[in-house]
Amino acid sequence: MPKSSTFVSLVLERLNYLAPVSARSMFGGHGLYVEGVMFALIADERIYLKADGQNQPFFIEAGSRPFVYDRKDKPITMSYYLLPIDVYENLDELKVWLDSAIEAARRNQAKKKSKAPR
Repeated sequence: MPKSSTFVSLVLERLNYLAPVSARSMFGGHGLYVEGVMFALIADERIYLKADGQNQPFFIEAGSRPFVYDRKDKPITMSYYLLPIDVYENLDELKVWLDSAIEAARRNQAKKKSKAPR
């Protein structure tokens, strides 16, 4: 089993203590989902949680940083923020961060649905 698959399996095992999380492979990483909504991603064996205008200040204040990748030699910043290892290791704190990301992902999905043509 490749190293990243092992990491994803360990992450799923941990997060499933808190929510019914599943993973899908995407673009060299993995998307993490709850009830069909992507709330996190795994890239380079790091976990990034969904942020929006409501919870982004919380992530920034905690010292987290956004997921950035290069596209055509330009940095692209996504609305996912790095989960600190100390939060990952504390289930109570992890639950707060997880819930925040899931709610941000649901708000984002609802916003997309309201903008969809009828």
